[in-house]
Amino acid sequence: MLKLDGQKLDDGRWFTGSVERNKDPILNLLKRVLPHTGLILEIGSGTGQHVAHFAKALPELTWQPSDPDDEFRDSIRSWTKLDNRGNVRAPIDLEVCRFPWPVTRADAVLCVNMIHVAPWAATQALFSGAKCVLDWGGLLILYGPYLRFGRHTAASNEAFDAQLRATDPSWGLRNLEKVVEIADQAGFRLAEVVEMPANNFGVVLLSDTHT
Repeated sequence: MLKLDGQKLDDGRWFTGSVERNKDPILNLLKRVLPHTGLILEIGSGTGQHVAHFAKALPELTWQPSDPDDEFRDSIRSWTKLDNRGNVRAPIDLEVCRFPWPVTRADAVLCVNMIHVAPWAATQALFSGAKCVLDWGGLLILYGPYLRFGRHTAASNEAFDAQLRATDPSWGLRNLEKVVEIADQAGFRLAEVVEMPANNFGVVLLSDTHT
């Protein structure tokens, strides 16, 4: 979806307007919940706009971007090179359904706008993989549009959902309560749900003691 909605710049960077619009609201959430130091694994980093922005604002953290698309990994390198961000590692090829993940440990895992543009199996794999890399109390932070209690939260989300399912029947907005249920089964406890601009939600989950 990012490539459908975005544009490729002359220097190889991909740019998407929606990422520019949501990067500060997401950053505000991250500033509040992330640890002061540690390694943050970003799943599906896409264009690289997010990780470049977050790494600049939170320089004490080390950022590990990832994406299964080699063109996006090139874009991530270009975005982080632009600011010469020394706290961003080279992007890695990580596909959530392919185990084991090429990362063995992180202090937090961030996943922005992936769940609705992937098959349901990818959501299940996300929780399984994140559980393997996070210690007890580690954070898994999700962001994106969701249904709440089986209903769309806005007409625009309903139209977006229809567009997604027309593109790929395995895509679509998920019921947040079902996502939290699957997370709980994988060993995560819901810490909070945060209403975000443009009918999106931030979801903060804690790696719990049970598996």
